[in-house]
Amino acid sequence: MFRSLKRNHVLPGFGLSLGFTMFYISFLVILPVSMIFINSADAPWSKIWQTISEPRVVASYQLSIGASLLAAVINVVFGVLIAWVLVRYRFPGGRIIDGLVDLPFALPTAIAGIALTTLYTENGWIGQFLGFKVAFTPLGITIALTFIGLPFVVRTVQPVLQNLDKEIEEASASLGANRLQTFVKVLFPELLPAALTGFALAFARALGEYGSVVFIAGNMPMRTEITPLLIMTKLEQYDYAGATAIAAVMLIFSFILLFVINLLQWWTNRKFI
Repeated sequence: MFRSLKRNHVLPGFGLSLGFTMFYISFLVILPVSMIFINSADAPWSKIWQTISEPRVVASYQLSIGASLLAAVINVVFGVLIAWVLVRYRFPGGRIIDGLVDLPFALPTAIAGIALTTLYTENGWIGQFLGFKVAFTPLGITIALTFIGLPFVVRTVQPVLQNLDKEIEEASASLGANRLQTFVKVLFPELLPAALTGFALAFARALGEYGSVVFIAGNMPMRTEITPLLIMTKLEQYDYAGATAIAAVMLIFSFILLFVINLLQWWTNRKFI
């Protein structure tokens, strides 16, 4: 028993590892986030409320949050489908497509924004064939956010599918279940936690996105102006209290949404696993 407690580990002891972990997280995450609320507290509450409740700012909240949610939902649906095709099928060019999934990770966001704007303007390669306007509209913003969030869902769901034994599906079919029943009763419970994680990552990435959106948005106040752009505008005007106040609202909403998603993950783990 004494020897079992003295097992050698690759990393140092629990106390030292935990201390370094807490210091690293505090220095890189907790401290910068805390400064947002500290800087906001320097201004009078009346000015903070006036800043965060301004109609132009509220409209940017609605656009940023709504477009991010819609893009995350789209990415969950098609991200799971893409992950399924990449894992379960072998076809020419499959590895190339698998590598292209990570392109939004490596591509600078400004370049992505310029490329999407060029494609979807009225004279663009794709926009000229559409009967409606995409660039400089909320639809264009949603497309840009979908583009940058797709890899999060695919790379989160893909390992789950790779570890999912095909014999489970064969057993379900042998017991008389059709394809829909197999997906709902067998595959869906296994994929749901990973899909929720991918949704949370895609949403969080989209909520704070700036570079790929600012070009295709057009930045028209009350219509296509996103919250990160307003924060940058406040900073350029040296209104640090106003910028941090708007950022604090977005941060609080992100915390609430991520907390709800974590609750859903906990509930699904208890219900299906």
